[in-house]
Amino acid sequence: MHDIPPSPDDEADIDRQIRIARMKHELDQIAGGEVITGGFGPVSPALEEMFLEQALAFERAEVDTDFNRLARRGVIMVPPAELDHAATTARLWEIIHELARMRCFLYNTDHLSDRELYDWLWSTGLREETPDRDGMADAAWHTSPIGAGNDEDIAIHLKYYATDEERDRWSRDFPEDAMPKRATLPFDRDRHLPKRAPF
Repeated sequence: MHDIPPSPDDEADIDRQIRIARMKHELDQIAGGEVITGGFGPVSPALEEMFLEQALAFERAEVDTDFNRLARRGVIMVPPAELDHAATTARLWEIIHELARMRCFLYNTDHLSDRELYDWLWSTGLREETPDRDGMADAAWHTSPIGAGNDEDIAIHLKYYATDEERDRWSRDFPEDAMPKRATLPFDRDRHLPKRAPF
């Protein structure tokens, strides 16, 4: 009786399982030896492999601020005090579009004027260290002036952006919190912001 040689598909599956095991091991080592990867549940090995490849690329990427990345691309963040109203708006949109080319996308900005949004980008929004997305084809970074999740940000979200269902659920879950009165967004920018292309 002769052994049946493995088919090319079987060999490809074995190779994939080896790559998956190596990537899981590397991610666990990055986490200081803790086992963080575990099982992925009912997903295909191909999808698991793709996710692990992206996670490793994210972990291996150099870390810097988008403020510095913009400067290296020739987009200089001028101090807000040096810009008048028209110059602020023009510079803001230049930055927004360059950020999109860097796969960094803004959202929930319509409660801020152009000046206020520029000030936030200057002082906070572009100062966080993030992995470099170059070389990560599907990677993107999303950032918002109310993305910190603190009490002030939550109140702004509930006031301007939350749906009725979200507001009702918040009131049920946190009855001790005062619900801010809904307000109309004073600016109309978000629908014009660059969006990440779908997969």
